[in-house]
Amino acid sequence: MAAPAEGSEAALKAALADVPELARLLEIDPYLKPYAVDFQRRYKQFSQILNSIGENEGGIDKFSRGYESFGVHRCADGGLYCKEWAPGAEGVFLTGDFNAWNPFSYPYKKLDYGKWELYIPPKKNKSVLVPHGSKLKVVIKSKSGEILYRISPWAKYVVREADNVNYDWIHWDPEHLYKFKHSRPKKPRSLRIYESHVGISSHEGKVASYKHFTCNVLPRIKDLGYNCIQLMAIMEHAYYASFGYQITSFFAASSRYGTPEELKELVDTAHSMDIIVLLDVVHSHASKNSADGLNMFDGTDSCYFHSGPRGTHDLWDSRLFAYSSWEVLRFLLSNIRWWLEEYRFDGFRFDGVTSMLYHHHGIGQGFSGDYSEYFGLQVDEDALTYLMLANHLAHTLYPDSITVAEDVSGMPALCSPISQGGGGFDYRLAMAIPDKWIQLLKEFKDEDWNMGNIVYTLTNRRYLEKCIAYAESHDQALVGDKTLAFWLMDAEMYTNMSVLTPFTPVIDRGIQLHKMIRLITHGLGGEGYLNFMGNEFGHPEWLDFPRKGNNESYHYARRQFHLTDDDLLRYKFLNNFDRDMNRLEERFGWLSAPQAYVSEKHEGNKIIAFERAGLLFIFNFHPSKSYTDYRVGTALPGKFKIVLDSDAAEYGGHQRLDHSTDFFSEAFEHNGRPCSLLLL
Repeated sequence: MAAPAEGSEAALKAALADVPELARLLEIDPYLKPYAVDFQRRYKQFSQILNSIGENEGGIDKFSRGYESFGVHRCADGGLYCKEWAPGAEGVFLTGDFNAWNPFSYPYKKLDYGKWELYIPPKKNKSVLVPHGSKLKVVIKSKSGEILYRISPWAKYVVREADNVNYDWIHWDPEHLYKFKHSRPKKPRSLRIYESHVGISSHEGKVASYKHFTCNVLPRIKDLGYNCIQLMAIMEHAYYASFGYQITSFFAASSRYGTPEELKELVDTAHSMDIIVLLDVVHSHASKNSADGLNMFDGTDSCYFHSGPRGTHDLWDSRLFAYSSWEVLRFLLSNIRWWLEEYRFDGFRFDGVTSMLYHHHGIGQGFSGDYSEYFGLQVDEDALTYLMLANHLAHTLYPDSITVAEDVSGMPALCSPISQGGGGFDYRLAMAIPDKWIQLLKEFKDEDWNMGNIVYTLTNRRYLEKCIAYAESHDQALVGDKTLAFWLMDAEMYTNMSVLTPFTPVIDRGIQLHKMIRLITHGLGGEGYLNFMGNEFGHPEWLDFPRKGNNESYHYARRQFHLTDDDLLRYKFLNNFDRDMNRLEERFGWLSAPQAYVSEKHEGNKIIAFERAGLLFIFNFHPSKSYTDYRVGTALPGKFKIVLDSDAAEYGGHQRLDHSTDFFSEAFEHNGRPCSLLLL
């Protein structure tokens, strides 16, 4: 029997039969109906792989424990069990300090499907064969006869010593492993994310440590009212200036900040403060390094990656995973589980999702929003299926785990449940919002800002697909760009941020807009909020890691938290506002409330007003006009009081509002709302 034609009623009926809750997705967005067969195909591919894992591996639970057998493991009898996947190798050997670096004395035995294993019996005196802290290498004999020294893809700890170019694989098997003291916090009702990088978390010109972050930064995050940390650059990366996005060892926590046990302590301490921790996971690509990375592991250009041009990302100069490969799926899904279980992360921000979703990797694509851009041959459905499997695994193991997609394309249903044919993510980053703020600051005077355009950008998101709103992240702070504070105030930040100097027009306007941009993004832009460390208090300048181009300087690779601790500097005002904004959200929960009702976006008056979670938000963006007896619409009858005022003295404002005033709404229709009130 021939398959039903796409778009026909029969095809739609077949798709609805195959995808359990597709009807709900099409009810939410009827414009997706012509693409029902695409959702059917994606869901069937996901289900088939899941079933195949069940039949061949005993289920995804077993399949995702690859790290328990692959790599190098001490056995109960004191011996050593080693296993690798190297389908292109002619021979595999283990060498290291333990055998005086004899490359061929411990050969692996060849198994089916490109796997190799080795068992080394214990010493006669039962002492440890490979002591904790000793160096190891896998030796690969390639098909061309080349002898290659490699780090196991499953290595749990790698270190670069002194001036060495490459990392060394260190056997991590300490006598005393860190014992977690605190249980995971419950999934927060509203997500307020503090995006963090351990290495730059000190004001000193050096790489900061896990210990430093635990002792000095975690208390700040708690005080500021954030309930989630997104940790960048944790998966080991040989090149510090890559910001952690060129991964060399996927199972190793970066040693430049300390030991695996110290990272566990960081996560555990955050949990004790009721703060959840997300890992910035990079499964979109891998470093091209071969001596200390995954590239050419078995002497071929394939193994974990696509062979030929498909296996290389032209812009990032990195390798691209072959997501249809059985062992690649085992490796990546096991990696997801490893970070959840070994380190007790509470979820992930998936980096580079747009690059994964499309064969064109988003390069040169504008993404107009036309639905045809998200379906068809340009979509890499193997990568999409992997993302569905990763989300399924994370949410099956830990139902409270959170996954966030970094996707600039706006693919429909990426954040819908898998049962609807969606990608299964909890949130996507609202990447258009920071771009809009930067565009406004670069190209327009603030008196020319378009209120309707700002509101459109902040509210333009898919119904029931949650977004993380942010005014700026690490991306906007990178060298070549500037933080919002620096766009607003620029060089005057060096001379006029002291409370002992009078307010200049630039500093005054900059401080006020910095607060307003953050609050309107927080209140209107999404179902979660993100801030990059230090930007809450208007961190000056930009981010630049030590590299040849800047004489290996750490000057811009640090966070100057002392600026906000100095009572004589105005940074404290921005810090105070950020703290109280988060605390107010905790109290009223607007991020978990339905999307706001915008009652006013007045171009002449530069006023935006909206209601959300029982609060009335009113913004005056006019550079020179204040208003008295200004009528604002509301759905709520009764008494109103000011709960947050960007013009208050503790936030560097001018105290033009009397906080003791009660405002009463009356049954007077205004701007489509049944009630309204006059602001004095």
